[in-house]
Amino acid sequence: MHWNTYILLCDQKTYYVGLTSNLINREKSHKRKQNLATKRFSDIQLIFSEQFNTRHEAERREKQIKGWSVAKKRALISGNKELLIQLSKTRGCLRNEK
Repeated sequence: MHWNTYILLCDQKTYYVGLTSNLINREKSHKRKQNLATKRFSDIQLIFSEQFNTRHEAERREKQIKGWSVAKKRALISGNKELLIQLSKTRGCLRNEK
């Protein structure tokens, strides 16, 4: 069995990050408003997913992405690896300067 970490775009403004072992069914359940965190949204789109061999790997990635800024999530979604790296370095520098 494989696991997916995924990102939904909700109402064209909010990102929801989650994980599942059945991406198709999970997306359907979000759209049917069966999930507490996303049921208030009328427009839900699956915009990104990554596949992992274990639940543990998917959980680690989910936690990592949830801690990111919106800019970093957008860079990941668009596949802009260079910007993602730059944003990661910038945040680390700011943290070290305090």
